[in-house]
Amino acid sequence: MTVSFDLSGKVALVTGASGGLGRHFAGVLARTGALVAVGARRTDEIAVTVTEIEAAGGKAIGVSLDVTDSTSVAAAFESVTDQVGPVTVLINNAGIAAGGLALDLTEADWDRVMDTNLKGAWIVAQEAAKRMAAAKTGGVIVNIASVLGLRVTKGVVPYAVSKAGLIQMTKALALELAVHDIRVNALAPGYVETDLTREYLASDAGKALLKRIPQRRPAQMKELDGPLLLLASNASSYMTGAVLAVDGGHLVSSL
Repeated sequence: MTVSFDLSGKVALVTGASGGLGRHFAGVLARTGALVAVGARRTDEIAVTVTEIEAAGGKAIGVSLDVTDSTSVAAAFESVTDQVGPVTVLINNAGIAAGGLALDLTEADWDRVMDTNLKGAWIVAQEAAKRMAAAKTGGVIVNIASVLGLRVTKGVVPYAVSKAGLIQMTKALALELAVHDIRVNALAPGYVETDLTREYLASDAGKALLKRIPQRRPAQMKELDGPLLLLASNASSYMTGAVLAVDGGHLVSSL
């Protein structure tokens, strides 16, 4: 049996794809043959992602999508279906963070992170699953979690809780949706060097953090490509409810 990451003929929706990991993931899926629907709130940045994918020879469309708004989510799925067909691969990526120690956080900080990272991910996953089940297409849902959903550090309470919740949601959905031939797994990156994290990782605090990771460095975005494609493709046809950590050994560190 030949293992293939090929996604030709698949329609993939990536949420939070206006920049960072979401934009990168959209490009990876397109290069592997998927027609990618780029979903986000910032329509100008959606257009940039679509242009980049098409310039590289891939196929993509943009859809306005606010994961915290169920009406927006349903409309986005309907738009994708009308334009290119039903979504069979969902990369549930949209997420935000609120820094600060627990005693300094406000209720609004908590709600903002939970609404996007957990409730928003639930709204999108449920909409995708309902449509996959009704159409009898089967499908794949990949929730983008975090190593901080499996271990914690200071100053990340709502983020860590939201990602831990996302991991449990992944397992619960996998249990219920297998009967519909829908697989649900989670990708849990460690610290990744992006435009948003680069300055912090170069700081004294960032350098101290990296010393606690066995490989002593952050991940490059391209190092998530293989794990993402494994979970998104039929190469993982017997995987559901799994959490795949890509963290440079952070989880096994005793520090």
